[in-house]
Amino acid sequence: MDILCINRQILQTEQKALEINLNDNIYGTFSEIGAGQEVARNFFQAGAAAGTIAKTMSAYDKTYSDAIYGMEESKRYVCESRLYKMLDHEYGLMEERLQEERPETKFFVFADTVSAINYQKTIKGQGWLGVRFQLSPDSEPNDLVIHTNMKDNDNRLQQEAIGVLGVNMIYACYFYNKDPKSFIDSLLDGIRGRIEIDMISLTGPDFEYLDNRLLSLYLVQYGLTEVAIFNAKGNNIHGSEFLYKKNLMVVRGHFRPPTLVTMDVIKSGFAQFVKEDTVDEDRARIVTEITLDNLNVDGKIDEDDFISRVKLLSVLDQIVVVSNCSNHQGLINYLSDFKIKNLGLVIGVNELEEIVRTKYENNLDGRLLVAFGELFNRNINVYVYPAVDANKEIVTASTMPVPDGIKFLYKHLIDSKQIIEITEYNKENLTIFPYYIYDLIAKDENNWEKALPPEVAKLIKEEGLLGYKKKISHQAE
Repeated sequence: MDILCINRQILQTEQKALEINLNDNIYGTFSEIGAGQEVARNFFQAGAAAGTIAKTMSAYDKTYSDAIYGMEESKRYVCESRLYKMLDHEYGLMEERLQEERPETKFFVFADTVSAINYQKTIKGQGWLGVRFQLSPDSEPNDLVIHTNMKDNDNRLQQEAIGVLGVNMIYACYFYNKDPKSFIDSLLDGIRGRIEIDMISLTGPDFEYLDNRLLSLYLVQYGLTEVAIFNAKGNNIHGSEFLYKKNLMVVRGHFRPPTLVTMDVIKSGFAQFVKEDTVDEDRARIVTEITLDNLNVDGKIDEDDFISRVKLLSVLDQIVVVSNCSNHQGLINYLSDFKIKNLGLVIGVNELEEIVRTKYENNLDGRLLVAFGELFNRNINVYVYPAVDANKEIVTASTMPVPDGIKFLYKHLIDSKQIIEITEYNKENLTIFPYYIYDLIAKDENNWEKALPPEVAKLIKEEGLLGYKKKISHQAE
């Protein structure tokens, strides 16, 4: 994993809170549901809080909370929609009551709705936190919204961590708003390892330049989470909002670029997935996954290349997962909180062959069964899309070469349908190789457009993605 190296001074929580308190032009409200009033407490304890805090409140009782913010259709209180209702209500009051009295003030509202670990340890601890804030007086506000999972195994420690996280959020909004990487990195100051942030959204008039999908990449790249998700519109989303108790098919790949064979993998893989007796098609979802390994080009991650790939997936109406789950087990662990009923992973036969060979070669010390158990278990079925070899012969999961020492185990995985062949596919597409098409795009040769869905080829040309624009500009010189 990349290590984020940013030349900035890491301040203690009390220092951050005091610096905000001493700024006469920053003034706001705190509204915290559940897990105490830990964020506001840090500002009170730092001193000079009268210069920052207009009001604090905690509608801990559900009846009071509903009376103030309204009821949720989902009946849930720890959810994104609840957080936005809190921000809307409290910011509206700030404008109504204080805008004329404090015309030179930059207003903010901090809100959180958090469920900390319970006494029986059956609730792990998670929550939604947000800041609505102005960067200049009398301007339209911006919104920072995050979802967090808490890792401490103690209620008091989780509350403490939330208190630090809230201070970090407010400080980042006002002091790191021009530097997205420092913004992300600073959120875990003082609590790294105790808090996971797996969704972030930073929007508003001061952040129109910012592609939030890059923030998702930073969350994963710099270790704030193993998994982040965004939809086809480019908005960062959280799995709890659309995956709970669903059937999920994950298509893992490089998508550089997504070709006609890519679309056939998605289409044929999903068609076979929903045929399973235990899969309810109406509750089945597809996501495309790009791992950090698959983003790594020549030893680094190119942000422009990342944005190009996800834009092309978005034009194909795909939800995208960016992850650091190269061994698949990390993704399974992350999805376990959403109670996924059936999980299918779609990969190409060449990738499967590499995985099997690597597992075998790296575990000749007797840990073979353990190594394969980590990948192939009862929680996941692996669907394998075929390929053609150098002799133009079709290679499937059944005909794939397997080391002699593992053939018995591999046959068991096939027979038990933990590895499943995709049987209905377009054979004509098997001769399309994305790495070759990528090279043709940069050279603008051999009618590369024919290997891609029309909307993908169109977007590459319109926005000069994947090296296409560089070639055009070079000709102009």
